[in-house]
Amino acid sequence: MDNYSLIQTTTDSKELAKKIAKELLDKKLAACIQIFPIESLYTWEQEIKEDKEYLLQIKTISKNYKKIEELILSLHNYTTPEIISISINRGFKGYLDWIKMK
Repeated sequence: MDNYSLIQTTTDSKELAKKIAKELLDKKLAACIQIFPIESLYTWEQEIKEDKEYLLQIKTISKNYKKIEELILSLHNYTTPEIISISINRGFKGYLDWIKMK
């Protein structure tokens, strides 16, 4: 049985978000990537920050995580980018099969 993941990262520009997404798709590391504009509030260097960002939701098979992390780190401009993997426990079989085939 294959394991599936939703990997999330954020960027400070739509251009960088698209660059990361296109690289992941070109390298066949993801089946689908959605990009959402978001507003983030967080603590950084002991201050509360507020920024507009872009959230990437990357649908993939779990075994691609390390390669995806390496690619994001090679392109990203943040010192400590968010890169988290969320396991997909269930899903429509047809959709999961499509993720696997990519």
